[in-house]
Amino acid sequence: MTNALQAPAKGDVFLRISAHLAERTDIASALKAVADEIAEVIPFTHADLCLVDGLGWMSSYEVGIQTRWSRARTRVDASPIRDLITGKCDFMLCQDAMQDPRQTFAGACSEPIINHALRSRVHVMMKVMGQPIGTLNISHSTPGLYTMETVQRAQHVADVLSPYFHALHAAEQAQRAAQVGEAAQAREEGLRRGALELTQTLEQERQRIGMDLHDQTLADLTRLLREVTGDAPLPPAELAHHISETIGDLRRIIDTAVPTLLDLFGFAHAVRVHLERAVGPSTIGIDVTDETDGATDRLEPTLRTALFRIAQEAINNAARHSGARRISVRIEPRENNGLVVTIRDDGRGLPADPQRNSGLAHMRTRARLISAELDILNDYGCTVRVLLEGRE
Repeated sequence: MTNALQAPAKGDVFLRISAHLAERTDIASALKAVADEIAEVIPFTHADLCLVDGLGWMSSYEVGIQTRWSRARTRVDASPIRDLITGKCDFMLCQDAMQDPRQTFAGACSEPIINHALRSRVHVMMKVMGQPIGTLNISHSTPGLYTMETVQRAQHVADVLSPYFHALHAAEQAQRAAQVGEAAQAREEGLRRGALELTQTLEQERQRIGMDLHDQTLADLTRLLREVTGDAPLPPAELAHHISETIGDLRRIIDTAVPTLLDLFGFAHAVRVHLERAVGPSTIGIDVTDETDGATDRLEPTLRTALFRIAQEAINNAARHSGARRISVRIEPRENNGLVVTIRDDGRGLPADPQRNSGLAHMRTRARLISAELDILNDYGCTVRVLLEGRE
């Protein structure tokens, strides 16, 4: 083990790193090009760069093992290295990340650590002109492999990599900025079409409720009128039973149109009741956790209802189609009084090409209409995350 971490015999490792990087024009290929040189300095099972990609977000680029980290952006508050990113420490050294509460806390995006047994981990800051741009993260399956000397070597590597990857990242951002006009126009058109589709769906729902009232409630009331005014009225107890059934049917129709539970008992309770109804008598485990002290119920009614409808759709998809053994809903706070609502299941995930995606489209439309971000992560089951920015 000691020999594995001896300093490389050749003194030109960093020169070779610089030479490789000078030939690359994108981050992913640049990292792969220098992977062997990094391994000469620090042996690893997995290595990645996390670069700041907007307020509260990180983008990952990895070599060694491909994990979910590079398949989607990660929220800083869900990252195993959040303490480093938020400035609580200058580096992180883990002897066994699978047992380290800094990396496997509740809500952390730490599945790759568990699934690939990334035990020894070292994390250092990447900076340009004194400003943090991200982190260099190196992991090994052998516990207790890295030391403070490893931290120093990792920092030397990060110092060499930082200016190159900062330039590559800036180039990628500039390219995206050049397309922002076209993208904004496309989003506006998509929002218009989505709003139209949602309006059509609401109209169909209105018509369905009208038919239910006509075919069921009106028919029941007409039958009750005949029974009350007929030659042989029903006994009071039987009549009361029929009236109770009609009231129950009418209440179910109303519940589909207006989220009365939401208004009467609050967001978390309404979500739990809907989740219980969705799973029915099955053995699916459920969990609803509100870590915001009821902040959802202090939102404007339009925002709260939209969040509830998105949660309903996500829960319905998970209960009906995923084959999940457990469905959980977590409501968490964000900075500046924002909120995160996460619906997670451990089922089979979404199909690669779903035949019916109107539910997903409706969720995205509702999120856009309230200026919320919607992430759908199809990995280790399905996770739907709604991120609502704080309102002044």
